[in-house]
Amino acid sequence: MGRALPEHYASQETLIAAFRDAWAGAHFNPDRLDELHRAVQVSGRYLALPLEAYREMTSFAARNEAWTRAAVDLGEAAIRDALGRAGLSPADVDHLFFVTTTGIATPSIDARLVNRLGLRRDVRRSPLFGLGCAGGAAGISRASDLLAAFPDQVAVLLSVELCSLTLQLEDLSIPNVISSGLFGDGAAAVVLAGADRDGGSSTGGPAVVATGSVFYPGTERVMGWDIVESGFKVVLSAKVPEVVRRNVRGDVEGFLAKSGLERSAVRHWIAHTGGPKVLRAFESALELPEGALARSWRSLKETGNLSSAAVLFVLGELLASGEPARGDRGLLMAMGPGFCSELVLLQW
Repeated sequence: MGRALPEHYASQETLIAAFRDAWAGAHFNPDRLDELHRAVQVSGRYLALPLEAYREMTSFAARNEAWTRAAVDLGEAAIRDALGRAGLSPADVDHLFFVTTTGIATPSIDARLVNRLGLRRDVRRSPLFGLGCAGGAAGISRASDLLAAFPDQVAVLLSVELCSLTLQLEDLSIPNVISSGLFGDGAAAVVLAGADRDGGSSTGGPAVVATGSVFYPGTERVMGWDIVESGFKVVLSAKVPEVVRRNVRGDVEGFLAKSGLERSAVRHWIAHTGGPKVLRAFESALELPEGALARSWRSLKETGNLSSAAVLFVLGELLASGEPARGDRGLLMAMGPGFCSELVLLQW
């Protein structure tokens, strides 16, 4: 695992003050704005640009150009961090997966990193767009599926999300106000090696045992983007926690049953930081013990929701802790636009 955060950081109180100033006279209830921003339990967020620069980002073109520049820089840093921890070099990478939901580029960011990193000319690339918070888990699934077919190869998953550059200052809807207080910027990279290349998990990382996807029909308007002239306008339904609570237990139990397991077999729960209501929905629906999602809660507080990178940051914290013992199982789970779930069973 490798991670990278922008150099610019602002506390939640600083951001609340900035939004109050930007929306002064326009928002019908400024106190409600403060209340919504504090309710997400985020203490601060890292930003792709200095705070004062966002006033100049008035067009989609300007936002997306800034996104492209920052995505390449953060993506390079995250991949170099991950490869260094794995004891590998860019020349060892056979396949590069790239997930994002917050900007678009052609050539895609993974292509722009080939020269920057010195990747081989025959590296295979798979850019994936639009999976939202589920993208990090989905990326691990797709990379592990590839390595099952090519067990002597190395795949790298890169997630870059610069949520601040999707901000619509002219949108005073409740979903946009909540999003402006919840989402942050960051990048994460995961190195995966096929069974014939791994050498017996010499880095101490877990094996991907099983992967699963669940799509919920008729839920396309629960979360996503409306593409408008100024860029990405957030779609965020208040029903998200309800959808999680209604589905996640059955999805998890059905997924684990395919491997002959019950929920009690999972020691480490790795959930994306969807917000307080989503995390509580995970905890209640799965009847998790106290503290089971402590890393997710802490990540939410420290960096906000990083969309597809969020669950990877939580995974990185678990790996860095040294807590998992040989034989332990972990379940990585994330939900996103579709609406859908992505599940990954890990074993150390």
